[in-house]
Amino acid sequence: MSKVTTLTFFSFRKHKFWAFRRMGSVGFQMNSVKGLEFYKFLGTGGGDGFSLRPDFSTYAFLGVWEDESDYVKCFEEHPVFLEYQNKAFVQRDLKLKAVKSYGQWSGTNPFKKQEGDLDQNTTEKLQAVVITRATLRWSRLLSFWKAVPAASRAIKQAKGVSYYKGIGEWPFIQQATVSIWDDFDAVNTFAYQGKQHAKIVQQTRQKKWYKEDLFSRFYLLSDTVKK
Repeated sequence: MSKVTTLTFFSFRKHKFWAFRRMGSVGFQMNSVKGLEFYKFLGTGGGDGFSLRPDFSTYAFLGVWEDESDYVKCFEEHPVFLEYQNKAFVQRDLKLKAVKSYGQWSGTNPFKKQEGDLDQNTTEKLQAVVITRATLRWSRLLSFWKAVPAASRAIKQAKGVSYYKGIGEWPFIQQATVSIWDDFDAVNTFAYQGKQHAKIVQQTRQKKWYKEDLFSRFYLLSDTVKK
């Protein structure tokens, strides 16, 4: 078996209110899906991606699967995803292989290294993906959101990043980000050499913004768009 993580974005034109209402009602329908080890239905951020303003046109589904075949079967047959695909204007599917993951999401680390048959020649050609996630402390909300514009500017100016988006379970409190990079060298340059990012990391430690946090790296196995 080959474990895989998937992140699917559904974007809507005509069915935005339907998609908003479905956010709180579809989760229980996934509990018995074969091979689905971990999942989250997520809203997304507007603006440049990291913003207090939600993007009511785009929603996401994150899943960790025992095997890629379970993911394919679910998306081809499950009524929840058939309905999403029927109503969405655009569907973007990211298929990921976890490399490193630190911390927890809802009390667990779902992205432990996913062993597979990727050799060095293959991984050298693959883009890198980073997912970060945190549950914020109520007493630190104002301090955290004051720092968000600086974080948005930092990643917008970073070299080697081709996509970034805020995602999350609950507005303001449970926040996550996903970003796609040319390679892990670009990720490391941003993470360890960028002055703005280093300042934000320092603030995170000093101000203790998070009750729970997670940082994960992946290889991007595929990135497909369906209209």
